[in-house]
Amino acid sequence: MERFTPKEQYDLSDFVSLISFLRSAEGCPWDRVQTHESIRRNLLEEAYELCETIDDGDTAHMKEELGDVLMQVLFHSDIEAEAGRFTLNDVADVACKKLVYRHPNLFGEQTDKDWEQLKRDERGEETTASAMQSVAKALPALWRAEKIQKKAAKVGFDWPDVHDALEKVEEEARELREGIDHQDWENMVEELGDLIFAAVDVARMCGIDPEAAVHQACEKSMRRFAFIESEAAKQGKRMEDMTLGQLELLHQKARQTLEGKTPVYDKLEYFNSLEKE
Repeated sequence: MERFTPKEQYDLSDFVSLISFLRSAEGCPWDRVQTHESIRRNLLEEAYELCETIDDGDTAHMKEELGDVLMQVLFHSDIEAEAGRFTLNDVADVACKKLVYRHPNLFGEQTDKDWEQLKRDERGEETTASAMQSVAKALPALWRAEKIQKKAAKVGFDWPDVHDALEKVEEEARELREGIDHQDWENMVEELGDLIFAAVDVARMCGIDPEAAVHQACEKSMRRFAFIESEAAKQGKRMEDMTLGQLELLHQKARQTLEGKTPVYDKLEYFNSLEKE
């Protein structure tokens, strides 16, 4: 293979050539031995880092993270091209055909089918159950639960009101408490899963992204903890030496002192995404 020549400005074709060179016998030994499995986590991590730039509105950094995600796509495609199974052009072909098929009103005949029905037809999913099975298992669990619930809701299998969904959360919480009281480990695992699944139902019916809501709770918890730790230090104390009552007083002070929530998603954008999925 011809060596890759550095230059002042690169384009997409250069990116493709660089990945191929790095994976060649003349390239990088580490890149050469990687497999789909060995870099699987890299793709997930890069995607989440890109999402963080979107949440932060950091478009300058977004450009870099988009490049990192694209590098993963090119890397996986190059592995398959070397194996002779498909090329990057085949990837583009499949993607374009999928988009054309899912926009029949632009590229074909008029249809009353929605985006979801077109996807089901494309995948040969004859039942809602089979559509649920197609939801990727590698998704974050909260998003997977939400997508499964949305598919059920489309055929009428849904709570009539969010308050009914909330009552289900309370029911599952009681059942989890019973499992804890009886120290029934398997039941505890099952009921905890049911409780979280029910909570996602409430989030979905309220138009709240459950994953974003939990991330927001994490940020709030960390802000409060940092405040408590700082206040304890001002008193010349270590948190581990304080009583639970003392820590709770600082926690209440943190809640009263710190500013409100910092949204990590836009509600209107989220509703729009629900309609398109």
